[in-house]
Amino acid sequence: MHSPDQTIFALSSGRAPSAIAIIRVSGPQTRLAVERLCGKLPAPRLAQFATLRDLDGSALDESVTLWFPAPHSATGEDVAEFHVHGGRAVIAAMFDALGAIDGLRQAEPGEFTRRAFENGKLDLTEAEGLDDLIHADTDRQRRQALRHLKGLLGAKAESWRQQIIEASALIEAGIDFSDEGDVSTELVAPALRKIATLKSEIEETLGLSAQSERLREGLTVAIAGPPNAGKSTLLNRLARREAAIVSPHAGTTRDVIEVHLDLDGYPVTLIDTAGVRDTHDPVEQEGVRRARDRARTSDLVLWLVDANDNSALPPKSEGDHAPVWIVRNKVDLAGGNGDGAARAQFDISASRGDGVSDLVAALVTYARDYFGSGEMALVSRARHRTLLRETVAALERAGRSADKGDELLAEELRIAIHSLGRLTGRVDVEDILDVIFREFCIGK
Repeated sequence: MHSPDQTIFALSSGRAPSAIAIIRVSGPQTRLAVERLCGKLPAPRLAQFATLRDLDGSALDESVTLWFPAPHSATGEDVAEFHVHGGRAVIAAMFDALGAIDGLRQAEPGEFTRRAFENGKLDLTEAEGLDDLIHADTDRQRRQALRHLKGLLGAKAESWRQQIIEASALIEAGIDFSDEGDVSTELVAPALRKIATLKSEIEETLGLSAQSERLREGLTVAIAGPPNAGKSTLLNRLARREAAIVSPHAGTTRDVIEVHLDLDGYPVTLIDTAGVRDTHDPVEQEGVRRARDRARTSDLVLWLVDANDNSALPPKSEGDHAPVWIVRNKVDLAGGNGDGAARAQFDISASRGDGVSDLVAALVTYARDYFGSGEMALVSRARHRTLLRETVAALERAGRSADKGDELLAEELRIAIHSLGRLTGRVDVEDILDVIFREFCIGK
């Protein structure tokens, strides 16, 4: 990231062409930029209609301009927004005019949000929630991201941090007054009770973290099985579009095809894999290898077989793997159920749609059980989970070290405070800021 002394600008609305484009400016030279383009500075937080002009006085476009003086703005700096027409030529002309002003440059991904974080407008968990909200594909992901954007995890972590600071103050007081007889013991006991309560509360929060992380990443369902069983047809039926090539020739699908679905608000990634069979074709061999790898790492496998083929059972595997549902396809062409009917969970016709609604309903139920109450959980990222586990570990060590000296106990509490500070971005997070904010889109 560049110096915050520089003024940045970027397109903060959707990709051109569009009806309206919003160009945002933030930094110390924002006032100058508005005066140069508008001719005068609008009243704070009141929209002003004006014809924008470049440095030569040529008209650029008609705009609604908003001016937000620091510190009452999204970034905590002087901020302006130009609402112009969303044509590519208009946006390009605006960028040329802004770039010609000394001290202005185009923003990097996430730079507006990073400045908001650095100026105390939001903590790190809120910034991550904003990123999740931008990338949310389903309603349940949106609700979870909105909880983080509202600062619920950050507020909880700050509350825990303050309580640990209070407990630490008691321990430190005991150290300072260690020569006063029983004073140390009287102060340590309530501190230890507070530590035990906090440890249990954070552990309870961590207990829901797996489900919330799953909701953020989504459920992965692999469609696997022998060649020409109708895997691509089923993928297209579930996706309601021609996402995969359908052909009567075995081995058509050579690579993994992914489709993202919204099943009743649950994010599901559906994977169409190459037909699993023995082959001498090196390209198809690679496809089969990838198919087996993806099925092995998926959360659920739909093993699709031809209803007329009672021998195409899923291959046996060792260890813990995803559940496998046997789906018998082409029941409209089958002469009878045969011996395989007892093993089948679903009978469908991917081409006509018979039985597919029952399969979708079962997938929704599976997703509901898989995600549980994930959207209500506070922890949704591995970074959150790691730091909270570090906090719990420090609190646990603190409880065990109570009879080993107040100095050791105080040190463990300092470690816990530090871990919670890293969670919200209060301390020692410079090494992860670039990683987090570069994932944002430009203009945010």
